[in-house]
Amino acid sequence: MQPRLSRRELLEKCVAMGVVSSAAGLAPESLADAWALNESGSRAPTPMAELGPFYKRLAPLTHNLRAAGDPGMPLVVTGAVFSSRGEALPDAKLEIWQTNHGGIYDIEGYRYRARMNASPKGEYEFSSVIPGHYPARVCQHVHYLVTAPGHQSLTTQLYFATDPVFEGDPDKNYVRDPLITSRELVRPVTLVGDPQQMYASVRFELVLEPR
Repeated sequence: MQPRLSRRELLEKCVAMGVVSSAAGLAPESLADAWALNESGSRAPTPMAELGPFYKRLAPLTHNLRAAGDPGMPLVVTGAVFSSRGEALPDAKLEIWQTNHGGIYDIEGYRYRARMNASPKGEYEFSSVIPGHYPARVCQHVHYLVTAPGHQSLTTQLYFATDPVFEGDPDKNYVRDPLITSRELVRPVTLVGDPQQMYASVRFELVLEPR
């Protein structure tokens, strides 16, 4: 019995026989590597964004940034932290900070600031309000600093597709804020609940690169 070909060997043989071709003109070994990479569930790293001047260490360990009675549209953000190889990172740690509804950072204390640990599946969740427009910035945003053993730290920002600055077209208008490094950071917003208890729901996945 002939030995069974590995997936890579089979793909290279298919390329050599003309069964598989590459519009990009890749060599057979490169095409095999690209196929394996895509099949492995790999993910593109989350684009970075600047840390900003209002980061503070030692924020409280909490998943609730919003206090009862705080003004503003309630917000729930969910997501998960992955490696660029597609693996969940259960040891990830997240630091999150933002303005209040009025666009003001708490620089004396720790309102709208939090630290949290990802779940065993790499997931995270927090409740807050949609941040206001900070006077020196164009768009509403939430800051992230994410770390995990064996991976590069990630500093990034979450933006909202409902921001009035985008005028309903974030694909075109995200460039109005020069600090938005990628359209990928602008996430869709879903309104959940009835009119008396409505909140905005956003999902924001985070992908870290290995060291």
